[in-house]
Amino acid sequence: MMAMPNALTIDVEDYFQVSALSPHIARAEWERMPCRVERNTDRILGLLEDTASQATFFILGWIAERYPGLVGRIAGAGHEVASHGYAHYRATEQTPEDFLRDIRRAKAILEDITGVEVKGYRAPSFSVGKDNPWAFDCIAEAGYRYSSSVYPVRHDHYGMPDAPRLPYRPRENLLEIPIATARLAGRNLPAGGGGYFRLLPYAISRALVRRLNAEGGAAVFYLHPWELDPEQPRIAGTGMKTRFRHYVNLHLTEPRLRKLLRDFRWSRIDQVFPEAHA
Repeated sequence: MMAMPNALTIDVEDYFQVSALSPHIARAEWERMPCRVERNTDRILGLLEDTASQATFFILGWIAERYPGLVGRIAGAGHEVASHGYAHYRATEQTPEDFLRDIRRAKAILEDITGVEVKGYRAPSFSVGKDNPWAFDCIAEAGYRYSSSVYPVRHDHYGMPDAPRLPYRPRENLLEIPIATARLAGRNLPAGGGGYFRLLPYAISRALVRRLNAEGGAAVFYLHPWELDPEQPRIAGTGMKTRFRHYVNLHLTEPRLRKLLRDFRWSRIDQVFPEAHA
């Protein structure tokens, strides 16, 4: 019996664009920062090719404008190109009008490069929740078929723990596909990667994905290219908590990703969840 396919997702942004570092790096400085996103994303593409895996890449419009060849390589390798917005502002930091303008701009850039409809969107820092439900209206109005912007966990920077754990329709013409969680002792445990994948032992991630699969649910797992880059520049002035979350165990991400790709079957969101086409 073939293993259940899970959805691997990559949020394509560079190390200096992470929301937690925004107090220390102004957007006006982005152009002067040494970019490492292309080489790091290419490393992920190599790992996926080695294991015959596919993924969905949520690409920042700012990155796509400057590295259209990278977007082309992603699409050319058979992966899904999706949108991470243009300027990496959290949805909660914008007005509905500004948010709509940002996500439309990113969609247009990606479609111009690939010549293919961009169906999916993910909000920076999972910043769609109970305080800004209007974001779902904007995502649908911009022409996206699905969103993967909700993480049903408690976290100090994001999270919507009362949201459904499996795909649901917040609007009639929009499917929300949440990040993976496993239910244990009445709580949702984060099973979808990101910082938890680096900070906790690999066996925990593997066990939680297996638990979700045993329940009949496909996991949506996410990573960033900068998480495979232990040699990235260190940003001065950051607090201890930010440094811990951003830099700890970067050297472990690539070998852990290799294990993850071997231990499970991985594909694109639009193939794991065919209802995302509707």
